[in-house]
Amino acid sequence: MIIHEAINGLETTDLSLPDPRSALSEFYRAFNQADIALMSNNWEKTEEASMSNPLGGVKRGWDQIRQVYERIFGGSARVYVEFYDYTIHHSGVMFVAVGHERGYFQQDENKITLSIRTSRTYRLASDQWRQIHHHGSIDNPALLEQYQRAVQNS
Repeated sequence: MIIHEAINGLETTDLSLPDPRSALSEFYRAFNQADIALMSNNWEKTEEASMSNPLGGVKRGWDQIRQVYERIFGGSARVYVEFYDYTIHHSGVMFVAVGHERGYFQQDENKITLSIRTSRTYRLASDQWRQIHHHGSIDNPALLEQYQRAVQNS
């Protein structure tokens, strides 16, 4: 079943419950509020953690992944994304959320509308979901180039 209601981190969720949507909401809250401590809580802290996105290539382990978020959060630009039109594939101790992100990158007067295909994989550890993998792709080559160029200059 495709879930159309967007997740942006402002949802009222009980993060103490092992609910996949709570874990996703925590991620988007951390991202949209540039909260590195909350982002750290959302990710698995092993070398197995990996992220493949349009900005940072493939990063492995929380230390490398953290550097990507610190760069985004510490820059002068504002980035906002929300997750929508997604499905959750649950198998007990793991789940994968597959869908789309929409949002924007804005620096001064330069605003780029983002459209990203996204998947996030979580593993249950000590009754809490921890993100173990993220993959994001921008289909439009011109948008990808514009976004990468804007981030490099921020």
